[in-house]
Amino acid sequence: LAPSSSPSVPPPLPAIPEVAAELIKGSIYLRCTFGVPFANSSVGFIVTWSRLSPEGLKEELKHETAVHMFSLLELDGINVRLGDKVYCSSSAFFMEEPDIQSSSVESKEFFAGIKIHPETHDISEDGKEYRLAIESSIPIPCPEFRQLGSDCKISLTLNTVDTGKEQLGLNLALSSCHVDLLQKPCNNGICSQAVIYFTAVTDFMQDGDRITRIAVEPISSENFLWNGYVPESIQITVKDLPTAYCYSFTDPHIITFDGRLYDNFKTGTFVLYKSTSRDFEVHVRQWDCGSLHYPASCNCGFVAK
Repeated sequence: LAPSSSPSVPPPLPAIPEVAAELIKGSIYLRCTFGVPFANSSVGFIVTWSRLSPEGLKEELKHETAVHMFSLLELDGINVRLGDKVYCSSSAFFMEEPDIQSSSVESKEFFAGIKIHPETHDISEDGKEYRLAIESSIPIPCPEFRQLGSDCKISLTLNTVDTGKEQLGLNLALSSCHVDLLQKPCNNGICSQAVIYFTAVTDFMQDGDRITRIAVEPISSENFLWNGYVPESIQITVKDLPTAYCYSFTDPHIITFDGRLYDNFKTGTFVLYKSTSRDFEVHVRQWDCGSLHYPASCNCGFVAK
C-alpha cells in the first residue's frame, strides 16, 4: 500500500490588523498593517477592506492578494469618503499551497474624519466651563500651490442648536465659534487637535432640562476630499437649576437672595448687588416720594456695571 499523505497544516493566524491614515504625495491613504508571528517570506495574505453602511451592513471596498505585510486604500472622496467607518481584515496562506488559508482576522473600526469629544454630555447651569476637543484622524492637507505652514489647516465653524420646539433663548455658550485644525504629525490615531470650552447659560428661567446640539457647518476647502464634509454633531443636556432673585419694589422693600425682607426709606444711591467673582454690580437710585406722614422713598433709576 502507498503511504498516505499527511494533511496540510494551515498557516497561523495573522496579527490583528491595524489601520492608520497617512499622507503620500499629497493624497490621503489608509494603511492596514498585519503580519504573522514568525518571519517567513513564503507567506502571502488575502486582504479585504470594507466599511459600515448607514444601514449597519459591511460593504466591501477592496479585495487583494498581498505578499508584503501591509495594504493601502486611497481616501479619494468618491469611493471612500470622510466620515466612513472602515475595517481591514487579512488571512494568511503559504505560497506553496495558496488554497489553504488561515481564518480571517479583522481590525478595529477606523473612523476616517473629525470627531467632537466633550468632557461630559451632561452639565448644569452653574457657570462651570467644560473642555471640548475637536480631533481629526486624517492628516490635514496643504493647499496645492501653497506650502507655507500657516496655510496647512482646515477651518471649522461651530454653532449651537436648541433641539426644543419653543424659542427659549441661548442655552449653551462656546468659548469660540471658529477652530483651525493645523497640520501635525499623526500620533496615536490623532493627526490634529483643537480645544475650546463650553458652558451652560445661567438664564434665571425655570425652563426645565434642555438639549442643545453642538454642530459644525459644512467645511469650505479647495481640497476635494474635505470640501463639503460635515462632521457629526453631538448633544449636550443642560440641567436646569433653581434660581434665586434679589430685587426691590415700591417703598422700597428689598428681598435678598435668601428671601429676607428689608425696608430702606432713605434717599441716595445704593449698591443693590455686587458679584464676588466678577466685575459686575447693580446700583439703584432712591428719591423722596413726597409723603407727608411716613418716611418713604421710591426707586427712580438703576445702572448695571
